[in-house]
Amino acid sequence: MRNNLLERIAIVPSICHGKPHIRGTRIMVEQVLDLLSDGAGPNEIISEDFPDLTSEDIRACIAFANQFLANDEIHLYEAQRVEAA
Repeated sequence: MRNNLLERIAIVPSICHGKPHIRGTRIMVEQVLDLLSDGAGPNEIISEDFPDLTSEDIRACIAFANQFLANDEIHLYEAQRVEAA
């Protein structure tokens, strides 16, 4: 099932500056994830922001992010505090 969802995501250098996007659109995965992280629900995203999307497209964005995180090593760091002179 996840592979079917991931087929909805495309990365084409000449579209969206090579960023992952929903196949057949110029809607970037990042845009959908930003809306989700801001608290928008799938129905809200579809009705208010991107009426051409489907709920499967939104699930594909989540699946893509999940696969990316599962296959990448992430290093977190604590920013050093800079003292004012």
